Amino acid sequence: MKHISILVPEGQNNLSSIVGAYKILKRANAYAAEQGKSELYDIELVGISKEVDFHGGLFTVKPQRLVTEIEKTDLIIIPSLNHNYEEAIKGNKPVIDWLVAQNREGAEIASVCTGAFLLAASGLLDGKSCSTHWAFADRFRTMFPHITLQPDRLITDENGIYTNGGAYSFLNLMLYLVEKYFDRQTAIFCSKVFQIEMDRESQSEFIIFQGQKAHGDELIKEAQQYIEHHLEEKISIERLSSSLAVGRRNFDRRFIKATGNSPVVYTQRVKMEAAKKAFETSRKQINEVMFEVGYSDPKAFREVFRKVTGMSPLEYRTKYNKEAAVD
Repeated sequence: MKHISILVPEGQNNLSSIVGAYKILKRANAYAAEQGKSELYDIELVGISKEVDFHGGLFTVKPQRLVTEIEKTDLIIIPSLNHNYEEAIKGNKPVIDWLVAQNREGAEIASVCTGAFLLAASGLLDGKSCSTHWAFADRFRTMFPHITLQPDRLITDENGIYTNGGAYSFLNLMLYLVEKYFDRQTAIFCSKVFQIEMDRESQSEFIIFQGQKAHGDELIKEAQQYIEHHLEEKISIERLSSSLAVGRRNFDRRFIKATGNSPVVYTQRVKMEAAKKAFETSRKQINEVMFEVGYSDPKAFREVFRKVTGMSPLEYRTKYNKEAAVD
């Protein structure tokens, strides 16, 4: 029988992805057995302590085995972490070493949400793409600049290294893993039992773009402020860089280094975030919102909006503003 390990990290408070992963995988196992399938898994909670407190001792998890007792496992699931990532990494060093050793022996590894920070600290994501919660994307890029972060992706799969987006989107990762480790039929069954939408690929519509300001380039901050305060303009990046007395090529380079986005992409993200908020909170027509964020071409506006959110402006307004949807 093959083995799946669900980690119980030290000093963390995010219990849902541990319990959720355990319940879904155990139900998949039971369903597979009911169908007479031979590919079943021994699913265990594992850690470096025999008992771990969560939420100030309100809940306690007792790992079934210590990682030192497991010679070989086939899949390791890393749950989401608290937001003090340096402390989480430091407090789970034996776990990180174990991840590396097990991967070397063929184990696949999946990280849930901010569990990507622990996985990244192992070096196993170097040169690969990954996702995590969109709210902590800037922090991740700062800590792990050599990893290609794709925060719009719900799930990444890089040759047996899996990551996923934020919060309860781990349920979609579990379905993805059930389909890979069991089959499509079992994944569909779990989708119906736990009422999880199948085949979601993006978390774009959930991202709240806040602007990357955690840098020390004052000229770029000035440019960001201009972009954010002139939403209604069709902003020329050439003129903006010229007004700041810096060449376009140098401006682009500094902007990307500071924010992780080109000036053009940053401008699009700021404008689309404003459009999203207008659709969520007002009865404004789509063309009205389009003009307010500096677009005059409906086709161009729709294309950029879909690129950023994964939805058309009409689909987004219908989903997030019931009152406007009936107009």
